[in-house]
Amino acid sequence: MSLIRTGFLALVVVLPLTGGFCRAAPDNDARMSPLVRAVQLCRKSVVNIHTEKNSDEDRDSRFFASKSRRVTGMGTGIVVDERGYIVTNYHVVHEVEQITVTLHDGETYDGRAVSFDRSHDLAVIHIDAKHPLTVMPMGTSCDLMLAEQVFAVGNAFGYEHTVTAGIISALSRDVEVDETQSYKNLIQTDASINPGNSGGPLLNMNGEVIGINVAIRAGAQRIGFAIPIDDARVTIARLLSPERLNGVIHGVITSDVKTPESRKLVVEQVISGSAAEKCGLKPGDVIRSARDVDVQDSADWERALLDMPAGKVLDVAVLRDGTEVKLPFTVGVGTTVPVAAMAATSTPARTVAASETTSAPARATDPILESTWKLFGIRLQELSEREQRSLDSRYKGGMKIVYVKSGGLASVHGIKSGDILLGLDGYETLGVRNLSFILQEARLRKMDTLSFQILRSGAGALIGRMNLRSAQ
Repeated sequence: MSLIRTGFLALVVVLPLTGGFCRAAPDNDARMSPLVRAVQLCRKSVVNIHTEKNSDEDRDSRFFASKSRRVTGMGTGIVVDERGYIVTNYHVVHEVEQITVTLHDGETYDGRAVSFDRSHDLAVIHIDAKHPLTVMPMGTSCDLMLAEQVFAVGNAFGYEHTVTAGIISALSRDVEVDETQSYKNLIQTDASINPGNSGGPLLNMNGEVIGINVAIRAGAQRIGFAIPIDDARVTIARLLSPERLNGVIHGVITSDVKTPESRKLVVEQVISGSAAEKCGLKPGDVIRSARDVDVQDSADWERALLDMPAGKVLDVAVLRDGTEVKLPFTVGVGTTVPVAAMAATSTPARTVAASETTSAPARATDPILESTWKLFGIRLQELSEREQRSLDSRYKGGMKIVYVKSGGLASVHGIKSGDILLGLDGYETLGVRNLSFILQEARLRKMDTLSFQILRSGAGALIGRMNLRSAQ
């Protein structure tokens, strides 16, 4: 079966958003159908994404003279946190160099990808919005029915906030796009999905997202596919994890329990010495809220703790033995191994004392490697053949970060020892030769920020921008 993902990369002319929604009709208006109400409920939480990057041939010759040619793309996103965190498909933002996000009212912002999972084709981007965004109402995919009415909202072929309607055609579809990407357990729908709809919501008639649109059948009409929202939310939780993005460990392992009647987050394990243990969380607790965020699953829990400064005390409400209990959760207290490592192994946890540190490696002999220490506070070394072979085939290589200076620029941005530096400023960092070009003093003098791409534990990357002026 030939499929294409619905993110679109091509030279296109994008029509601007020239109008908005009129004032809502009164409830007794015969035109106020359930679909109209559902669209009005969710439309503020859908964003349009436009991207730019250099063409592939330009990328292959970045260290030589080449003609500049920009390739534009498009996709859709869903607001998952009021502070500007938006989920979309990974293939929408893969290797792009500029992301522009347009809100429902026409406001535009520069976006940056902060975390992604290639295998599940999901990514989180962030914008510095001037005001709190409206979080998309979350539904569940555990009770979907064949022929249930659904609709999609997205940036179809650049026509922003296009609404299409249809039904659920099938469930649990396994489809393969190409030799590098396949999907399991997808929702099939006949709601029209087009290039540009990638990352946008598939919604039920209550205006709740039940899936994330991801692919269409090439050459067919009205055969589209979406990732079930319950599956997506498990991945989104990892992508929003403060352990991953802030380097702050909470120390609790949870499980999502979703049925047609209820959605809840149950504590499975509390790590000894962690902030969760000090807070008083116990196995069996049902987390109801944190930081005034209504918690229905692990994604809500992770985003409630995300970007909170160390030492901040948050109110956490749990249901314990049928009684609601409020607990004070202090961010960043306690020391323990990462929760992700605990979840992946049955080996007993080793608590790390705060006094335990790794001494910095000796001064680099290469002046280029020394410059990365002065600028960013990181020590780099080239990957071994074994490490190189272990990389995903889509990466040509990188350099291993063997030490991160406490308080340095890299440390402030959450970079850790063991991470792999894949790129700087859109250029691959395969070795010292690449670094020599990227870190030319003349280039850096003209720049205020420098983008970076990090691979962590083989599962995803953090992409952000370092403020160079703060390093001088």
